[in-house]
Amino acid sequence: MNYDLNPEPNSRGEADGSNPLWQYVQNLSPEIIEQLSKPQSSDVFGVMERNIIGLLGTLPNDHFDVSITTNREHLGRLLASAIMSGYFLRNAEQRMQFENSLQGVISESSDTPAED
Repeated sequence: MNYDLNPEPNSRGEADGSNPLWQYVQNLSPEIIEQLSKPQSSDVFGVMERNIIGLLGTLPNDHFDVSITTNREHLGRLLASAIMSGYFLRNAEQRMQFENSLQGVISESSDTPAED
């Protein structure tokens, strides 16, 4: 299949090519895209996997011959949902790491006696 990757006008009637984020993403190297596409944490990967399984259905493969048929539009929506979930989970993970680091700094500073 061939897909037209030229951006369509957005809701403001502008081509998405005028969007700096879209231009940035288009200019990323394949190595960076590969790195960004893989979850860094097994926790994030597990949650994403459970989310997609929940969206598709949870019949066990060893007892059922599961086959899913969809059209391009619905598959695109599923992919977009998975991507958004991944970004959300990655941001949540980064926030949790930041809060844990901040809590560690606060704990260390409260454990250190004040000098007079």
